[in-house]
Amino acid sequence: MYVCLCHAITDTQIKEAVSQGDASLADVKRRLGVADQCGKCAKMATQIIQRQVDIEPNFYEVA
Repeated sequence: MYVCLCHAITDTQIKEAVSQGDASLADVKRRLGVADQCGKCAKMATQIIQRQVDIEPNFYEVA
């Protein structure tokens, strides 16, 4: 599904960015450019990022 129409960014691309280590909208924005024009996608992108962070194991967290 397209999340950011300005840059043709899909939910799959956002999930892949999280899998590669991005954990916030700012991180994904730097990588993909999501939410840097009209900003209407920011809320949906943040929800997708949060859901993906919750299910992705983070091997870099210190116990």
